[in-house]
Amino acid sequence: MSGTVTLTQAELEQIITAAFVASNTSEANARSVAAALTQAEVDGQKGHGLSRVPSYAAQAKSGKVDGFAVPEVRQTRPGSLIVDAKHGFAYPALDAAIARLPELARSCGVSAAGITRSHHFGVAGRTVERLAEQGMVALVFGNTPQAMAAWGGRRPIFGTNPIAFAAPQRGRPPVVVDLALSQVARGKIMVAAQKGEPIPSGWALDEHGEPTTDAKAALKGTLVPLGGAKGAALAFMVEVLSVVLTGANFAFEATSFFDDRGPPPGVGQLLLAIDPAAFAGSDVFLDRFAVLAAAIEQDPGARLPGTRRLALREAAARDGVTVDARLLDEVRQLGAS
Repeated sequence: MSGTVTLTQAELEQIITAAFVASNTSEANARSVAAALTQAEVDGQKGHGLSRVPSYAAQAKSGKVDGFAVPEVRQTRPGSLIVDAKHGFAYPALDAAIARLPELARSCGVSAAGITRSHHFGVAGRTVERLAEQGMVALVFGNTPQAMAAWGGRRPIFGTNPIAFAAPQRGRPPVVVDLALSQVARGKIMVAAQKGEPIPSGWALDEHGEPTTDAKAALKGTLVPLGGAKGAALAFMVEVLSVVLTGANFAFEATSFFDDRGPPPGVGQLLLAIDPAAFAGSDVFLDRFAVLAAAIEQDPGARLPGTRRLALREAAARDGVTVDARLLDEVRQLGAS
């Protein structure tokens, strides 16, 4: 089998759900994970989409991820939660946090959830977008297994450590900013490695600290931080916010998201929700945001961050989701087992 296959979003989500149910995962957790991976595929984030199913499923089968884990949510202050993912998939823990944070933010002005003993949390932008759809300004920080050295070093200490931001607009979808703190998300290098394709120069160093365009060599080495020393400093900040606050594993303590070897990764995330009504007011926020958005969009060639995903969603709703045929067949076989 070669080429691509096009199917509806619902069909893809059901195929992924079946693969996880057949891989030692509860129905509820399988649906949570499948919804996140399918949305990533729709949004053009293939490194966080269907390509993750085989490795996720292998980890659930081996017990590196507890597919039956039920996140435990504990409210520690009027506006703060600690969520124990219990070494399960991150998505059910994120679902639990997102279900609580808007109400707490409306009461306290700002709310936060620290997630511990977690796993790969996929497209960070979708996490904050879900809060922005409920009127919140939102931020998320998460650490990942070791991938980048501290500035000037060679030993991988930090993960790619994504951060994301989302803000609501009046009568329009939220604006979303989503970036890894490496020059590129590790997932893109993983996809290149799977396909046997080279990566651009400047993305990564090999295990000897030399620049490389070999995706497999890059996965054995370190990624180059976004913005050099500034990116490395931001990665340090994310380790503090997502690990020191939550008690999770540091990047250099976490095992890989990509294989079923070793103990659970046990990484952390920190999710913040801010209610604009608690500050200058929701109407003021939306009015001022509209002025900023208009100033950007009136500049020829400029666009608001994250707008590409909206066009991709429209295309998927109209034409279906196109995925790699070999990969889809592999996932179907997982479900059939």
